[in-house]
Formats: sequence, structure tokens, C-alpha cells
Amino acid sequence: MRLTSKGRYAVMALADLAAHGGGERAVPLQEISERQGISLSYLEQLFARMRRAGLVAGVRGPGGGYRLARSADSVPISDVIAAVNEPIKTTRCKDGAMKSCQGKVGRCIAHDLWDELGCQIHGFLAAVTLEDVITQRVRGRAGVRIAAE
Repeated sequence: MRLTSKGRYAVMALADLAAHGGGERAVPLQEISERQGISLSYLEQLFARMRRAGLVAGVRGPGGGYRLARSADSVPISDVIAAVNEPIKTTRCKDGAMKSCQGKVGRCIAHDLWDELGCQIHGFLAAVTLEDVITQRVRGRAGVRIAAE
């Protein structure tokens, strides 16, 4: 499974918004762009999608920008990733297709393993909120820690 830059940048940008304004003040995308090193045009695309998904609200005029549409503790990371159309998928098989990712009829022998991994990842991301990210309460949430070599 690979999370592309679209999903990673959306989470980074929304966490930045939550940390530097949240629902209190509108934060210009230019500020987020500078702090996070994400191009302004890419942020505009991501925020348009997140606005349509109801995660952020735009504020026009002087002092304008974006603010969270909901409190940071009520925004699961899975919603952020879904808002930018980033599928959390660990199999290459198409849902409902008769052919597997290998082009054969039926599923590969490890299909259920990878499918369950995708469910676990989605469950984890659904249990972590923007508030958890900005207050650094994510570490150790998976329950399993592998020592670095």
C-alpha cells in the first residue's frame, strides 16, 4: 500500500491549519504553503476538495483564508484522506471484478491478508483525529512497536 503525496499533504495542511488557526481564525493558504513546503497551487486543489467534503470553510476578503468547519477533535484522519479521493487500498484487485490483480480468475492466495491489512489501516486512521496529530498523541496507538535497527 502506498499513500501518495495527495493524502500526506492533505493531512499535513489540515494539521497545520488546526494548529495555527483551527476554527478561530482564517489561515491563508500562503502561510500553510510556506510552513509546510507545499506549493500554493497544489494546496488550492486540495482545499477545494476538502471544502466540498465539509472539512474546511473558506473566508473571503482581508484576513481571509480557511478555517476548520469542525473542531479538530472531531475530524478523523480517514476523512481527510477520503476528501482528497485517496483510496486506502492494499490490494490491486478491483472491487467486484472477476479477475484478480494477476489477471486470473479468482483471488490470489494472499488476497485476504492484504484486504484485512487495508481494513486495519482504515480503522487506525479513523481512530486518529487532527487533534491527536497536532498534540502528538499518535505514537504508540497501533499497539505494536518494532525496535529500530
